[in-house]
Amino acid sequence: MKRSLFYIFLFIALKGTAQTAWFIDGYHGGIYGHLPAWQTKFMVEKLAQYPDWKLNLELEPVSWDSIAVQDPINYKAFQQLMTDQSVNGRIEYVNPAYGQAYMYNISGECIIRQLYYGMKKLRQHFPDIQFNTYSSEEPCFTSALPQLLKSYGFKYASLKNPNTCWGGYTRAFGGELVNWTGPDGSSILTSPRYAIEAFKPHSIWETIASGNSKEYVQQAFAYGIKHPVGMCLQDAGWSFGPWLRGGNETGANGVYAPTKYVTWKGYFQNISNGKADKDWRFTQEDVLVGLMWGAQVLQRIAQRVRHSENNIIQAEKLAAMSAAWKGTTWPENSFSAAWSTLLLSQHHDCWIVPYNGKPGDTWADKVVRWTGFTNHLTDSITQSATQQLAGKAGEYVRVFNTTAVERDELVRYGDQLFRAKVPAMGYASYKLNALPSVKGASVTKLNNGMYQVETDLYRLLIDPAKGGAITSWIAKQSGNKELVEKGKGINELRGNFYKNGGMQSSADKAAAIEVLENGPAEVKLAINGSIAGNSFTQTLTVQQAEPRVDFQLKIDWKDNPAIGEYYDEPKDTQVRKAYYDDRFKLLTLFPVNLAAQKIVKNAPFDVTQSKLTNTFYNRWDSIKNNVLLNWVDVQDGNGEYGLALFSDHTTSYAHGENFPLGLTIQYSGNGIFYRNYTLDGPTEIHYALLPHKGTWEAAGLWAEANKWNEPLIATAAADEGQRSLLQTDRGVEVSSITHDGHAMLVRLFNATAKSPVIKVFVGFIAKSAVQVELDGRQIKTLPIHTDKTGRSWVELPIPQFGIRTIKFEHV
Repeated sequence: MKRSLFYIFLFIALKGTAQTAWFIDGYHGGIYGHLPAWQTKFMVEKLAQYPDWKLNLELEPVSWDSIAVQDPINYKAFQQLMTDQSVNGRIEYVNPAYGQAYMYNISGECIIRQLYYGMKKLRQHFPDIQFNTYSSEEPCFTSALPQLLKSYGFKYASLKNPNTCWGGYTRAFGGELVNWTGPDGSSILTSPRYAIEAFKPHSIWETIASGNSKEYVQQAFAYGIKHPVGMCLQDAGWSFGPWLRGGNETGANGVYAPTKYVTWKGYFQNISNGKADKDWRFTQEDVLVGLMWGAQVLQRIAQRVRHSENNIIQAEKLAAMSAAWKGTTWPENSFSAAWSTLLLSQHHDCWIVPYNGKPGDTWADKVVRWTGFTNHLTDSITQSATQQLAGKAGEYVRVFNTTAVERDELVRYGDQLFRAKVPAMGYASYKLNALPSVKGASVTKLNNGMYQVETDLYRLLIDPAKGGAITSWIAKQSGNKELVEKGKGINELRGNFYKNGGMQSSADKAAAIEVLENGPAEVKLAINGSIAGNSFTQTLTVQQAEPRVDFQLKIDWKDNPAIGEYYDEPKDTQVRKAYYDDRFKLLTLFPVNLAAQKIVKNAPFDVTQSKLTNTFYNRWDSIKNNVLLNWVDVQDGNGEYGLALFSDHTTSYAHGENFPLGLTIQYSGNGIFYRNYTLDGPTEIHYALLPHKGTWEAAGLWAEANKWNEPLIATAAADEGQRSLLQTDRGVEVSSITHDGHAMLVRLFNATAKSPVIKVFVGFIAKSAVQVELDGRQIKTLPIHTDKTGRSWVELPIPQFGIRTIKFEHV
C-alpha cells in the first residue's frame, strides 16, 4: 500500500513539473467548402462546455452572411464572443482571405484583394475584429507574403499545415520562431514547420505535429524548442469538439500531456519569448506544393482564372483613365461584385478537388460560373471606359496601353494589322485611312520541304518530317546565334502513353503545314500533326520586329488515352505516386542551345533563381517546387542569353541535366483523392517564347509578361489625341490603379529597378500624394514636383520586389 502511494505521489509530482506543450485548434472551411448549418451553434456550445478551449478560425468570410440569416441566435452569441480581441481572448481569425486561395498560384495583386475583401467582409460582422496572425490549414503560402501581411498590420505568421498536406507543405526549418523574410527584405515573426517536424508514418497528408504526439513534443524539447506547438484547424462539420479529445490532460491516444490550447496571438505574446532564433530568407522553392498539373480539369480552371485576373486589372486601369480624364463615376459596386466571384474561383478547393460536388455544381462548374460573371462585368466596364475615352466612332483608331511601359508593337483593328506606338498607361490615335504599315515578315517553302520563316529578328526552319518541330532558330540581332540544340527540335510534343505504346513523340510522324498568313507584317502557320493517334494543331505566329513568338496548341483527343508514368491505384499509405513525375506527362519541349543552364521563374511579387538540380520527383514526401506561374526562363551559365517561356495558366514546368525545358501539357489517370482525371474534350493552350540577350532583368521579362497578359486594345475614335496617365522608371510595374472617392490609389511593384529612388510621372492633377500601407495607414506625404516642361512627378524608394501604394488626393 505504501509503495502504491509512493508511485501515485511521484506521478503527481512529475506531472506537476512536466514542461507544457501548446496546441492550435480551430476550424477551416466555409459555405462553399464545408460548413453545416449547425456549426455556429456547435462552436458556441462547445466553448461553453470546455472553458480552456481556444479557437483559431479560417472560415470563408462570406459565410457569415448566410449564418446571420440561417442561425441568428447563435450568430449573435458568436458575435459577442468575438468582442474579446485581447491576448487572452478565446477566438482569433487567422486567415481572412476572401476565397481561401493557395496564394502561390495567383497574381500578387490578387493576394492583396483576397485579404482586402475578406477583412472588409469580416469587419461588417465583427466590428472589433483584429488581424494579428496569418495561418492556414492548407499550404496557402508564398514567398512575398511577409510584406503584404505587415502592410495590412499583421504581426505574426505560421508556416505549419500539419493535418492537411495533401497539396503540399513548407520546407522544415528552424526551431521555435524564425523571422520569415521575403524577397523585398520584409520579415514577420513566424512559427515554422520545425526542422524536427517529420511526416507521420503511413500517411500522405500529415506531419507529426497534427496531434501533439509525444514523439513530436519530446523531439521538439530535445531540439531546444522550449514552447512546442502543434496544430489542426479541423474541417468545419467535424463534430469532435476539442481536437485532442482530452488526451492533452491524460496523455491518452499518444498525445503529449500537459498540452494547453491557445490562440496564435496568445502563443506569440504570452507563451513564446517573442524573439526569432534565426532569420529565414524564404524562397518560393521553400513552398513545396504539388497539384494535378496537366490534368485537363485543372488546366481549364487555371486558364479561366488567369483570363479573369487579366481582364479585371485592365478594366480597373481603363476605368481610372476615364475617371481622371472624363470625370466618369468609378463603378465601385461592379468591381466589388467582379472581384468577389474571381476571388472565389481562386479557392484552394477549386484547384485540389475540382470534381467534388453534385453533378453540375462541382468546384469546376462553379469556376465556370464565377469567372463568367467576373468577365461579364469587367468586359462591360472596359467597353464603357474605352467608349468614354474614344468618343463617337469616327475616322480614327484609338489604341490603349494599360502597362507601365511605352509600347511599339503590332495591333489588330478589324482585319487590319498595324504598328502602334502608345505611351505608358495611356493611349495614342491613328487616322483610319493611314494606319502605319509594317513589312518584312515572310515564309517560304524550301526545296527540301522545310518552311523558312523570316523577320528582321529571326530565321526559323520548321520541318514537317519531324512533326513540325522548329529545327533551327537564328537570332539575327544576337550575332546570328543558333537557339536550337543540335539535332533537336523546339516545340516537339512527347509523353508516355502507357497503354498505347509507351513514350511517343510528335516528331515520330510527319506533319502537314498550312500557311495562314504570309506577311508582310505577320507569318502564321498551322502545323497539323499527330501523336499516339491523336491529331493536334500548333498555330505559330511570328511578327516583324516582335521578339516574342506565339503558339496556340489544340489537341483533339480520341477517347481518353492514359498519359503518365503508370496506372496508379492510390492508397492512404502509398507515398509513391504516378501523377507527380512530369517526365512521363505530355510535354512541349524546348531544347535550347545554352551551356550550363540555370532556371529563373517568377512568383507573386517575386523572381527566384532555382537551386534545383532537376524538377523531378515521384513521392509525396519529396515534393519540389516546379510551379510555373507566368513565366520561366532558361539562361546560360554566364547570363549572356536566355529563352523565356510564357504560359496562359499556372501549371508546372520540367527541366534537368540533359533534360530540356518543358511545358506540362497533359496528364490523364488517377490522382489526388483517388479521382480519375480524364480527358473529356480538346485541350487548348496558349504559350509564347521570347529569346533574349542578358539576364531576365536585362530582358525586362516581368514587363514583357505584363504586355502579353494585357494586350493593346484598339477601338474606333472621333479624333486624334495622345495621353499618358502615369509613367514609371524602367523596371517598375503598375500593379493596379483604383479609386476611393476622389482619391486615386496607384500600386507599384519594383521588378528590376536598382536605383535608390523611383520616379513616377503623372498625367493628371492631384492636390496631394501620400504613401499608404495596404490597410490605409499613412506613411508619409510625397511632394508633387513639376519640371520645366510642366511634367509632374513624385518620387519614393522601393526595394527590388517591393510594393508601394500612392494615394493621390482630389484627382
